[in-house]
Amino acid sequence: MMKADLFAKAQEQRPKPLAAEIRPDTLDELIGQQHILGPSGPLRRRVRAGRLGTVILFGPPGVGKTTIARAIGQEMTKEFRALHPASSNVSDIKAVAQEAQAKDILVFIDEIHRFSSAQQDYLLDLTETGTFDLIAATTGNPYHVLTPALVSRASIFQLEPHALEDLKRVVERALAFLKSHQALDVRLDGDAMKQLTGRAGGDARRVLNALETLVLGSAPGSTILITGSMVDEVYQASPLPFDRKGDFHYDTISAFIKSMRGSDPDATLYWLARLIHSGEDPRFIARRILIHASEDVGLADNTALQTAAAALTAVQHVGYPEAQIVLAHAALHIARAPKSNSACHGIGAAMAFVKSQPMIPVPSHLRDGHYAGAAKLGHVGYRFPHDDPRGWVEQIYATGIQPGQFYQSDGRGGQTFEARADAWWERVTGQPQPQYLQEDPDES
Repeated sequence: MMKADLFAKAQEQRPKPLAAEIRPDTLDELIGQQHILGPSGPLRRRVRAGRLGTVILFGPPGVGKTTIARAIGQEMTKEFRALHPASSNVSDIKAVAQEAQAKDILVFIDEIHRFSSAQQDYLLDLTETGTFDLIAATTGNPYHVLTPALVSRASIFQLEPHALEDLKRVVERALAFLKSHQALDVRLDGDAMKQLTGRAGGDARRVLNALETLVLGSAPGSTILITGSMVDEVYQASPLPFDRKGDFHYDTISAFIKSMRGSDPDATLYWLARLIHSGEDPRFIARRILIHASEDVGLADNTALQTAAAALTAVQHVGYPEAQIVLAHAALHIARAPKSNSACHGIGAAMAFVKSQPMIPVPSHLRDGHYAGAAKLGHVGYRFPHDDPRGWVEQIYATGIQPGQFYQSDGRGGQTFEARADAWWERVTGQPQPQYLQEDPDES
């Protein structure tokens, strides 16, 4: 027997990971992703019609990208060829393209974002001419990590993390396999099943790897009872991954920010806990809170900015776990405070005006008059507000700028600083403060 045959035989006899052993072979056996693979799902319709073309699957690890690609190849009776940027280059793509002249081939490229722009452009030419069908997988958002040309010509499908019920079905399938193929009677108490599925972050591979770790080394014929504490021990040894440059990072931060803005303290704490648990830098979290103290609370409660600034200072001196209390304090202040985005809206309007309109000269009475000769230049006429009993005098501060052109109060009534200021200045000036008018959703 030749050496190559010996290696191939050894490879076949080597035990496979549990995730590979129970990988579904057909689309009907797949668990989850029914929004694209259900009977009327868009990807299922393309497969049924036999017109796949270029498909990009993106989503977090363990949601079935590779499994879906293999099942589609099986269903469409195509030769399946897998490439990976870590070990494949243009010459490998050329070899597959040559093979595709005589065979109907489906090419699967995992982590396609690791291919260079030139390699992606080469692939584009082959798929446009119909040399082969292509399924590409990436954990990054294709609109951010792939070339615009490839994205514009592909059908893009987003895969979601598995729901708890889907993960429970995955576990049940694995238990049935262990019983029928390895004679292992594996039982999970109620807490163990909740822990196993609930702490996997929607990642089926993570669930199966944890389960395999718990039964590894058990003799055939054994009965194994898995408890919640056993699952906890396995997960503690393999913390949930967190890509600080990927969509998961930005989506979680986005949910945290929008929960604070939406005044939901419980959701704010949940997303904050997710960030902390994943090892996010507390200074990054504190900086986001600091920004939104002005952007979302602003003049409704000026102490929110003080709290956020103090939190940023504190976490620079105090690390986890204590820093989580400081972050919760600041985040809850933002969530619970009344809201005003007049500062954010106002500076945005002013910046847009400055960038697009001619420069307004500084009025002569506002120019520096603290030097000899200033009066001769006409730098006179400024009226000092504190000399008036009201603490205010009417004079022009920016020629042509009308009241409410940039700053519009978002006081919304109540006892916020901004609402109190509105009432005060209306009494002093006799003029109401222009209010920020939200767009009517029916008209937008």
